[in-house]
Amino acid sequence: METDPIIQLEYIPVYQKNILILSNVSFQVRPGELVYLIGKTGSGKSSLIQMLYADLPVLDGTAQIAGYDLRKIKKKEIPYLRRKLGIVFQDFQLLMDRTVNENLIFLMKASGWKDKRLMQEQLQDVLVKVGLATKGFKMPNQLSGGEQQRVAIARALINNPEIILADEPTGNLDPETSYGIIRLLKEISETGKSVVVATHNYSLIKRYPARILKCENGKVYTST
Repeated sequence: METDPIIQLEYIPVYQKNILILSNVSFQVRPGELVYLIGKTGSGKSSLIQMLYADLPVLDGTAQIAGYDLRKIKKKEIPYLRRKLGIVFQDFQLLMDRTVNENLIFLMKASGWKDKRLMQEQLQDVLVKVGLATKGFKMPNQLSGGEQQRVAIARALINNPEIILADEPTGNLDPETSYGIIRLLKEISETGKSVVVATHNYSLIKRYPARILKCENGKVYTST
C-alpha cells in the first residue's frame, strides 16, 4: 500500500537573502524513506533544508511537510512544525556546560514535556537507540566526535518526530565513524521515520544506498 508523502514540494524556488539559489524544486519523500541530498558546497543543499524547517520562507509553488503548508505557515506555528522534525547539524550544537542527560532534558522542557517519569523513560529510550545508554552522565567534551553526533541524533529523536533532517551530519567525522552515523540514520528510517541526509560524501551512499536528489546548476534532479 502506497503511503502519502510526508514531504511534498512542487515548483518551489529557494531564496537566500533575496538571491535565487534553486528554482522549480519538485520532489516527495514518503514515511520510512531515507533520501540523500547531494551536491557541491554552495549548491543549495543547506538552504533547501533550512526551507524545510521553515527557516527560509516559501514564496511560490506548493510545499507540504508533516501536515503543514509552508507557504501559509504562521510564525507561531513554526515551533509546532519543528516538534515533528528532528534536525541534526554538522557541528553537533550541544550545550557544552551540561551533561548529555541535561542537554536532552533542556530540550524536552523547552518542548513542553512536564511528566518527569515519562521524560526519564524517553531519555533512556533515545540513548539506547543511539548506542549511548551508559553515557548520559558524561559532559560532551568527554565524548568522541562520533558520540557527540549520536547525542545530537538522540536530541533530534527526543520528541518522536516524523522526519529527521540531517545537514552534513558526518562532515566533522572520520570515515569509519561516519559509516556508523549513516547506519544509525538508516535504522531510524526503518522504524517508519523519513530521513533526509545532505552530504557530499559519496562513499557513504555507496555503502548505504538510497534514493538520491542532486543539487546542481540551480536545480534539484533525481539521480541514480
